[in-house]
Amino acid sequence: MGEAVEEKEPELLVPLEAYLAAGIRIGTNMKNRFMERFIYSVRPDGLYLIDVRKTDERIRVAAKFIAQFEPRKVVAVSARQYGQQPVLKFCALTGCIPIVGRFLPGTFTNPAFENYIEPDLLIVSDPKADHQAVMEAVSVGIPIIGLCNTDSICSFIDLVIPTNNKGRKALALIYWLLARQVLRERGELSPDKDLPIPPEEFESKVV
Repeated sequence: MGEAVEEKEPELLVPLEAYLAAGIRIGTNMKNRFMERFIYSVRPDGLYLIDVRKTDERIRVAAKFIAQFEPRKVVAVSARQYGQQPVLKFCALTGCIPIVGRFLPGTFTNPAFENYIEPDLLIVSDPKADHQAVMEAVSVGIPIIGLCNTDSICSFIDLVIPTNNKGRKALALIYWLLARQVLRERGELSPDKDLPIPPEEFESKVV
């Protein structure tokens, strides 16, 4: 019976060890009611731990969703340093539009602004750090995918990917997996093929 149950367990996108080594499950020492559903334990030092199986599941769902949009109508943003290289690599592979560093007010809302764009979907690396982008996406009525930690405020996030959204390796692996799954969903990458570059190349080189 035990073996039969194990066989039904869905296979993860990468081995569990890869998720753990990247620190995907490491949350903060705070949690909120919305993110509680994605937490499976708390360490003795008070850090909440994210259920990586739920992270894996949400990456699949997010990739299916992203693949429905024209690449140039999808914007991925990261104000935080460690998310910038992952966003740039993700967009280089998928054809989406990256905005890294400061998100300039009016980017989605002011047609007179030089860098004005009209996306159909927004991906944020951290709802708090990327608050300006979130609020502009809300004001123009486009869906938002957010990488959310245990303490993230998810009020305006339509699809949460629960993850450590501050760690360099965690962000690299999340965006690497998202890129791979989006390309697979589009039929541009075979289900048994990997990206031409490893997750390490998604990592920020800034220390």
